[in-house]
Amino acid sequence: MTKQEKNEVIEVLKGKFAQYNNFYITDTESLTVAQIGKLRNHCFDKQVEMKVAKNTLIKKALESLDSEKYSGVFDSLHQVTALMFSENPKEPAMIISSFRKEFNNERPLLKAAFINGDIFVGNDQLKALTQIKTKNELIGEVIGLLQSPIQRVLGALQNKDAAKAEEATPVAEVETALPAAEAPVAETPVAEAPVAEAEATPEAPAAEAAPEAPAAEEATGEDETPQA
Repeated sequence: MTKQEKNEVIEVLKGKFAQYNNFYITDTESLTVAQIGKLRNHCFDKQVEMKVAKNTLIKKALESLDSEKYSGVFDSLHQVTALMFSENPKEPAMIISSFRKEFNNERPLLKAAFINGDIFVGNDQLKALTQIKTKNELIGEVIGLLQSPIQRVLGALQNKDAAKAEEATPVAEVETALPAAEAPVAETPVAEAPVAEAEATPEAPAAEAAPEAPAAEEATGEDETPQA
């Protein structure tokens, strides 16, 4: 490879490192050409860019961008290296995991991963990387957390309104039934009327005692006859 070709590769790598906040450094040694092709297809299907490059060129590209920022991955640049670039931080980890199961192989081997500024070193980090939350998943969880209190408040208000409606219904029924219950009370004086008539009836004979007056007149007549 000529110096110009090397510089061209470095420029391409610099563009990829600047474009993506997530990249994986893997070891694809011992994989056949067919397996490498299969791995590339998996990456293509998941919108993951895969590039194989020399470790020295990868290091130069990273150093030219920010040597301090990427210094944690330099020790992982050895043997055969395949880079995986992705917008989704866990997609390359999912590809590696499924590829191993498909071919019953320990390769590709994870050497390091740079995820949004955080560096994961070692193949034992693969499982943790498959469980990373994506940006959309985190946004969904945040929205869910924000909606949960609102839904509880709305639910409480709805239950409160329903309870008020249930309480209001018996009151209306009682108010409607009250006039019917009071009707007999208004008729009570009518029931007492016969009692008043019964009390007045025994007094009638006292008023009829007047006919005894003629007896007095007769007595008077008898006394006046001898005087004549």
